[in-house]
This record gives sequence, structure tokens and C-alpha cells, in this order.
Amino acid sequence: MISSLVAWLFNLIARLPLSALHRLGAALGRLTYRLSDKYAERMRENLGHAWKGRPQADFRKVLNASIVETGKGAAELLWIWCRPLAEVTASVKACYGWEHIEAARARGKGVIFLTPHLGCFDVSALYVAEHMPLTVLYRPPKLIWLEHVMRSGRERAQLRLARTDVGGVRQLYKALKRAEAIGLLPDQVPGNGEGEWADFFGRPAYTMTLIGRLVKSSGASVVMTSAERLTHGSGYILRFTPLDFVVDLPISRQVNAALEELVLMNPAQYLWSYNRYKIPAGIKPAITQDVNPI
Repeated sequence: MISSLVAWLFNLIARLPLSALHRLGAALGRLTYRLSDKYAERMRENLGHAWKGRPQADFRKVLNASIVETGKGAAELLWIWCRPLAEVTASVKACYGWEHIEAARARGKGVIFLTPHLGCFDVSALYVAEHMPLTVLYRPPKLIWLEHVMRSGRERAQLRLARTDVGGVRQLYKALKRAEAIGLLPDQVPGNGEGEWADFFGRPAYTMTLIGRLVKSSGASVVMTSAERLTHGSGYILRFTPLDFVVDLPISRQVNAALEELVLMNPAQYLWSYNRYKIPAGIKPAITQDVNPI
């Protein structure tokens, strides 16, 4: 009952143009930042550590832009999930690096898309799923009614979701064995025993080891993916960058380094409010961390 009511409400709101939803999201982002001290502190702290050694004026500029972009990211999900698939994928105005995907598929192996919390990661998944089967690992929301709405909005075209549990990971292995594509959030904090400490912007971040295991077992190509949000709700730009790993270095460390480069290309659209440096239950902290922002 609740799921149906929420779905109806979401579909109603999603009738608004993307530009209008972005304006509403911007206001929501500013309001959330002002009302939630914990939220605001985490944004400043995470961005502050990444911005060490850079001009203070630029830090403030990026922080203010990020507050707005984070709100846009929340509001646009209604449009991405509820609008017709053709309309959503048509919002992609440019796509750079797709030739790397075609080359990877020509090898006869699977493709691992690493899509961090940057820009509109949902639109990139739907765009890929229009071209090939794609299994995406996701963490179910705590609200049961929201999962139903989310799955109906995401599981379209050739996109399938796999939960962050043993069964979901098994789905990823099977998809790669079929030479299909899978998607992961490389900066999502894994559970106890599923990660290792690797620096991310100079701080230890518990980082998933699943990527390395999948690469070694399948020989799949790895591609970093991002979807830049354009101004005035005019759409998105997708970028696909292949990653080639050095054999003797931990893959988790190399993924974080590549992610840092990607984030610094568009820092305002990274989700600095995400609790990236969370210490999972049962995990011993790497070191004592300096949590003071700039």
C-alpha cells in the first residue's frame, strides 16, 4: 500500500521538467546543509581533507557548489526512475570513451563498470543497459517501500540488480562468466571482512577487495564511469576510462588513486556527504585519523 502511494507521488513529481527538479533539489540541498549539523560537518570534513594544500577560496567555492549539486542528485532520481526509459537515456548529450567498451567486449570477456558517487550514476547504468546486459550490485535501502520503487525505476532495459550479499556476489561472477557487464560503486564502504584499508585523499578508507577478486577470476576489463550533470537540467555527459592495473600493487589502492583523479576533474559533483571513512563494525581502525577540515 505504501509502495503504491509513494510510486504514485514520485510519478506525479517526475512530470516536472528536469530543470525544475534541479532547482527544487538545489533548494533542498541548501536547506539540508543548514538544518543538519552532522551532515554539514561531514561534507566540510571530507572535502577539506581532499582539498589540503589547495586555495581556501577554491574550497569554499567547491563546497557551496557541492551543497547544491548534492540536492540536485537527490531530486533527479525521481525523474530518472519514473520517466520513460527512452527519455532518460536521451538526456545523455555526449558520450566519451565508448570505444573502450566496444574493444573490451570484442575480447570476449566481461566488463566491470566502476561508477562512483559522482554526478548522476543512475543514468549511466541505464544508458549502458540499453546496449548490453548489466548486473549492478546495490545495497537495499532500510525503508522496504523505497526498495520497490527503486527497483522498478532501475531494473529496465537489460539492467538487473544484485544485493550486497553472498547471493548477489554470486550473480556478478555468473554474469562475468557469460562475458556480460557488471557495475559496482568502488567507493561504497564494504562490510566486515570484505575490504582492506587503502588511502583515499590521504586518509585510510575501508575499500572493497571484491574488484580485485572479480578481475583475477574473470579477466574482465575494468572501466571507470562517470555521468556529469549539465547546467539548467540540460542533460548529462558520460565518460568511460579504462583502468589497467599494475600487477604488484593492491588493486584497491590503484582504484582509489584513479577515483581521486576522476573526482578532482569535477569535485563539486562528488558526494562528499557520503560517510566514506566509516569504520565497519568489527574492523580495527587503520590509524588515528585527523578529522579537522581546512
